[in-house]
Amino acid sequence: MQAARPLYNATKIVATIGPASTDFDILVKMIRAGVDVVRLNFSHGKAQDHIDRAALVRRAAAECGVEVAIMADMQGPKIRVGKFEEGKIFLNNGDKFILDARWGENGELGNQERVGLDYKALPRDVKPGDKLLLNDGLIVLIVDKVLGHEIFTTVKVGGELSNNKGINRQGGGLTAPALTSKDMEDIKTAMSFQADYLAISFPKNATDMEMARQLANIAGEPYGHKPMMIAKIERAEAIPVLQEILDASDGIMVARGDLAVEVGNAAVPALQKRMIQMARASNKLAITATQMMESMIVNAVPTRAEVSDVANAVLDGTDAVMTSAETASGKYPVETVEMMAAICLEAENSEYNKRDADFLNVQFTRIDQSIANATLFTAHHLRVKAIVALTESGSTALWMSRHSIDTPIFALTPLQTTQRKASLYRNVRAFHLLQEGGSHAVLRKAEEVLIKEGMVRKGDLIVVTWGSPMGQAGGTNALKIVRVGELDEIVS
Repeated sequence: MQAARPLYNATKIVATIGPASTDFDILVKMIRAGVDVVRLNFSHGKAQDHIDRAALVRRAAAECGVEVAIMADMQGPKIRVGKFEEGKIFLNNGDKFILDARWGENGELGNQERVGLDYKALPRDVKPGDKLLLNDGLIVLIVDKVLGHEIFTTVKVGGELSNNKGINRQGGGLTAPALTSKDMEDIKTAMSFQADYLAISFPKNATDMEMARQLANIAGEPYGHKPMMIAKIERAEAIPVLQEILDASDGIMVARGDLAVEVGNAAVPALQKRMIQMARASNKLAITATQMMESMIVNAVPTRAEVSDVANAVLDGTDAVMTSAETASGKYPVETVEMMAAICLEAENSEYNKRDADFLNVQFTRIDQSIANATLFTAHHLRVKAIVALTESGSTALWMSRHSIDTPIFALTPLQTTQRKASLYRNVRAFHLLQEGGSHAVLRKAEEVLIKEGMVRKGDLIVVTWGSPMGQAGGTNALKIVRVGELDEIVS
């Protein structure tokens, strides 16, 4: 019998679905195991496949009685080799090999001497001495010379090279645009089913994210929908302008695969910590991704290194950890989520996760931010059972979730879209609540919801924030401390 969904995990789980998990019963089990956000990978499948999977996610979430966010992850530029006559070749150290931007235009397939390129501009982006890394860095080529459309290389680190494997230039510098024509069409598809999050691959700067947001908002306008934008940090060029990208986004994904190939494996752990810290300081979200539970593609249990990897991301303060092939095509999608949820909970409860409150010296200029910080201060010193944010947009809950505090935050909102988006906020659980009938009546309804969900009991001390008058987004201006069941009394 499957274990019940975790009552309260602060760190959220983003799970990619694919052939192994595009099944109603499997998806229901994954959500019950702890999935908060489902990722649709637009690098694979057709538009209708993603539309059908989005509908499946909504049905499965309804079956579980929860709201689950959908993240549409754009493919980005295809910087890949073409196809081979036999499907693959084996390159030995010292072999000469040509990357040919025109090979394949007349149907030619790759062979032991050369292969075509999906990214036709690669010869313009490289020069002699450059190091090209193929297949996630497992194969290393050194550029000897560039003649027109041909890149002549020597194999430094050989191995098996098969169809459509990716290419990176160590140190970055490839000029491929972040948004391709396929991405632009895929954004329209994602907005047709109102994806809550849109992840943009390979952004180099804030302009890439601003353009993507504009396209998404235009595509979502007929549905009255605006997604939250996630920048996937996987290019070396993105690191120096990370703050600008953060400012233009709602969050970032620490996409460790391509990033490691460009900047080197050794640089990634420190970059991961830095990116998560910067995101939290900027009131933005952070997702840690790539190979977190990789061995569970074929094994029923993770390695100890993978357990430590997930736990360290939690201790770094990430909002979410993400699975890729583990749940998309692996043998154990449900078990992967169960294990990941257990690791997150254990790390959250660790004494090493009990950091000093980091909100005591925060400066703010807005009333709603002042209320959010006053709430954290009060909760920290009174050791209340819960923080309750009555919210339209979810902004107050998001701001509070950027700071280190043990107290769970509950966002109660009348908007389904806000409820879904809050699925990604660390330490936040969102529930549906109509805000009608005046503050006193709404506060009573809020108590009833949280008691019913098992989050608080009569006699518990809680802090509640709301906007007066109720129902206006961005208007949080009130805070009240009460004991559950005693709303008529202000606790002093």
